[in-house]
Amino acid sequence: MRYKFFQKTVTALFCMVVLSHASVSNAHDAGATMDPNGTIATFTGYALVTCFDDGNGTADNLTASVKDTSLPQENLLVNLQIIKGNRAISTTDPVSGDGSFSPEVRVHGGNGVYLLLVNKTSAGARSFLVSYHCVTASGAHTGTDIVVQQFE
Repeated sequence: MRYKFFQKTVTALFCMVVLSHASVSNAHDAGATMDPNGTIATFTGYALVTCFDDGNGTADNLTASVKDTSLPQENLLVNLQIIKGNRAISTTDPVSGDGSFSPEVRVHGGNGVYLLLVNKTSAGARSFLVSYHCVTASGAHTGTDIVVQQFE
């Protein structure tokens, strides 16, 4: 029981450090491994992304895509969803381990907080990378912060 608590704590801290570091870089890419033991089919990562005017302009949308960086495994894919208010969209990396991102998706919700979810289609460990950006109507990158709420 203590080991499980320790493992969850270390995983959450690792994700927060990785995602916090990514939020101050230009690329806004963050990665981690979901379900390192490969036993939880319902494993879900949940983060809040805040878009704001950092001097480059007001945010028009949050744009994101996901890449499964694990070795290919049949019927085990990584999904990403963006939700804000009454708008939602999802994307899936269609080929695990091919080195390519999923199709990019965006929710036009302006400045504010967006819910970003990452999950997988079955039990099994999956390493992944998420690319996320708050973007103005003219296509410029603007203020982007992220806070991990759940990673289990």
